[in-house]
Amino acid sequence: MSRPPVPPFTEETARQKVQAAEDAWNTRDPERVAAAYTPDSVWRNRSEFVTGHDEIVAFLTRKWEREQEYALRKSLWAFTDDRIAVRFQYECRDASGQWWRSYGNEQWEFDAEGYMRRREACINDVPITADERRIFGPRGDDERDHDIPLR
Repeated sequence: MSRPPVPPFTEETARQKVQAAEDAWNTRDPERVAAAYTPDSVWRNRSEFVTGHDEIVAFLTRKWEREQEYALRKSLWAFTDDRIAVRFQYECRDASGQWWRSYGNEQWEFDAEGYMRRREACINDVPITADERRIFGPRGDDERDHDIPLR
C-alpha cells in the first residue's frame, strides 16, 4: 500500500508532502504521525537517535508530554526525486509555563511507496513570552502556502 504523494517528487507533490506532515504533527497523535514512516525508519532528532515504529511512538509521546500546546509550521526548502528538505518552526510551553519557539531544518528520504525511511532534524530553541507567540494551532486554510518568517 502506498502513501501518496510518492516519489519522484515535483514541486507540487513535495509541497503536498510537507503540508501533510505538518497537519499530522499538529494532531499530536504519535500513532498517526508514526504511520507515515517505514517500519525501520531511522531518525536523528537533536542528539537523540530513534529507529522503528515503537521508538518513534515512544519519542513522540515523551515529546508532547513535555511540549504543551505544541503548534507547528513547515515550509518546503528543496527537493529531489526521493528527498525533501524543510525548515520549520514550532511553539510550545513547558510545565513551568515558559513559552518556546523552536527553529529547525529537516532532511527526509522516502521509499518508493511514499513512506519516510529517514529523518534528520536540527533544532534550536529560543525562549519567548506569551505576547511574542505567532503560531496558535494548526494552519488554517487561509494560511496555506504562506511561508514562515525567519525570526
